[in-house]
Amino acid sequence: MGMTMSQKLLADHAGLSKAHAGDLIEANLDYCLGNDVTTPPAISVFKKLGVSEVFDKDKVLMIQDHFTPNKDIKSAELNKTMRCFARENKISHYYELGRKEMGIEHVIIPDNGIAFPGDLIIGADSHTCTYGALGAFSTGVGSTDLACAMARGKTWFKVPEAIRVELINEPSTYVTGKDIILHIIGLIGVDGALYRSLEFTGEGVKSLSMDSRLTICNMAIECGAKNGMFPVDDITLDYISKTNPARFNEGRYKVYEADEDAEYCMTLTIDLAKVPLTVALPHLPSNTKNAADAKDLKIDQVVIGSCTNGRSSDIKMAYEILKGRKIHPDVRCIIIPGSQKVYREALDKGYLAAFDDAGCVISTPTCGPCLGGHMGVLAKGERCVATTNRNFVGRMGDTESEVILSGVPVACASAVMGRVATPFDLEGGSL
Repeated sequence: MGMTMSQKLLADHAGLSKAHAGDLIEANLDYCLGNDVTTPPAISVFKKLGVSEVFDKDKVLMIQDHFTPNKDIKSAELNKTMRCFARENKISHYYELGRKEMGIEHVIIPDNGIAFPGDLIIGADSHTCTYGALGAFSTGVGSTDLACAMARGKTWFKVPEAIRVELINEPSTYVTGKDIILHIIGLIGVDGALYRSLEFTGEGVKSLSMDSRLTICNMAIECGAKNGMFPVDDITLDYISKTNPARFNEGRYKVYEADEDAEYCMTLTIDLAKVPLTVALPHLPSNTKNAADAKDLKIDQVVIGSCTNGRSSDIKMAYEILKGRKIHPDVRCIIIPGSQKVYREALDKGYLAAFDDAGCVISTPTCGPCLGGHMGVLAKGERCVATTNRNFVGRMGDTESEVILSGVPVACASAVMGRVATPFDLEGGSL
């Protein structure tokens, strides 16, 4: 029996000729990642291991993003712990606020040219699965696993079985990767891919931008998947040739393709042309509905950003919909570029001025409101449309608040209309 993309990559990193679902393996890591919430406890465990330094200063990534800029003394202490450790160990990929490389971890790691095809990456953050969009195997772990990985440069895996997701046709106007992954989660449920790989294939793949693929893989965890993974194609190669030309030109990456006789536990066929503008109503990402059928829901806030939808294309799309329009008087709209690079591009191209004219709040890159941390926490009874990735009870604030997940087009239209809406509800019905 042949192997899937994920199984081939894991076998290679474990020094094995084959790896199949259920095998327990120990594999060498290309990168391990932590943020300002998960790294400090990992550092505590690391120091108890009795090792003097990390296994490779260039392969340990430490990103401040969850409670930054520091919202209180506790978050400041967490960041100080990580900052001091990073400096002591001369960590290459640690970026202070305001530097051009900084931002939300799952935005900057692809955009800074760190993640590449064939990489094996773990991160003490559940949305580490983002990098599968580039043909990498990436998955989330706990802080203790991160500590051991920082010390040894390897960790153990139970090789996952895989779900084959065949994409056909092309998405309709305004439909993005966010709508596609919400649609999939709605079909199979929040545990429908539990400890399985979501491996995407089919002629529909070529119609998806890299940013849409990153969004789709980012939310693979929301249906329980161990990882999501796209095949490497011309879109992937064009992307990495720009993010890290030196590594690309040196050929320091590897493309894995599934065998024709690879074994899948199921095949899911998604007709992209039939995927509607989709929202996930409270309080699960699987509670999906056609956005056009949720127009009776009034809202108090809109958040556009996060590791799911804070990339350049997202901010550009928000600009194209919001320019010349006004945010509804009863709504607060918060725009959060996913990185300093995205922020600067939005500044240089006039996007931020248009957002300000529309009545938006513009934030420095941060996870902030996504996890109910700061920069947009909800009060009791408030409802928010957000381009973030989770809408669990109390996720963005009070346990009696509500979060509706959507893509950027629906979020922008909702901010203008004061209720769940689509761009077709706006005057003119188009950009």
